[in-house]
Amino acid sequence: MKVRIGSRESKLAVEQSNIVIRQLKERYKNIDIELITMKTTGDIILNKTLDKIGGKGLFIKELDKALIDNITDISIHSLKDMPMDIDEDLPIIAYLKRENPFDVLILPKGATRIDINKPIGTSSKRRTFQLKQLYKDYDFKPVRGNILTRLEKLDNGEYSALVLAYAGIKRLNLEDRIYKVFNSDEIIPACGQGIIAIQGKKGQNYSYLSFLNDKKAEYESKCERAFVRELNGGCSLPISAFATIENDKITLKGFYADDNSYIIKEKIGNIQDYEKIGINLAKSFKEIINEKR
Repeated sequence: MKVRIGSRESKLAVEQSNIVIRQLKERYKNIDIELITMKTTGDIILNKTLDKIGGKGLFIKELDKALIDNITDISIHSLKDMPMDIDEDLPIIAYLKRENPFDVLILPKGATRIDINKPIGTSSKRRTFQLKQLYKDYDFKPVRGNILTRLEKLDNGEYSALVLAYAGIKRLNLEDRIYKVFNSDEIIPACGQGIIAIQGKKGQNYSYLSFLNDKKAEYESKCERAFVRELNGGCSLPISAFATIENDKITLKGFYADDNSYIIKEKIGNIQDYEKIGINLAKSFKEIINEKR
């Protein structure tokens, strides 16, 4: 069996693909795997924030085309980088077990505190809005590029700190750079953060990947994505959702910001109602938003 895997060419994207490759090789001794990497539009345009250039879809456009053109058999993504509306002919076929979903604060090498004279780097509106509640006297400045590029800018003195996803830092073996881990009461993570998603083509047999699918990660992410989709959220709005499963219950925590106000609410329900919980929580947000207008 031969499998051609499409991936972005960044070090993190390749490492995430290698996580899948290692598990496939362990499961199937005679499998032949080819990793095909490519630079996406989102990787090329680094002088603008995502909401100014077309959103998260720019990180998957080239990978989608490779699937459609039969250059690759599957694509591997960070789920948080995927748009809420995915081509139904290119479905997500597996959700890997979730890594630590939270955001982290990273300081320049040798620093022991945040320098108030320099900005904190983040390009996420979701993070920026929530960080401003925690660091009221600090400035914030967008930062683009892969994780290693961002860390280089930090260590060169452009920023006082960076806020990044724990999962990416851990997968690159950079956990020693973490100064602080934010809990969900401080910063609600991005929808799908910490989850690696495998995308394929409709009508193809992907039963060989079923062992990779983690039902907990699948239900949590589908709950979160239902919430954001119902609110029509993307890069242009500070919206996030974070689902957790315990026993037979799923708890969804939603966040929405508009101008200087924000909404945080939770909803708990049965696991099998994961999508309905996301939609219903979003509808309750819409009611509050409409009342304010």
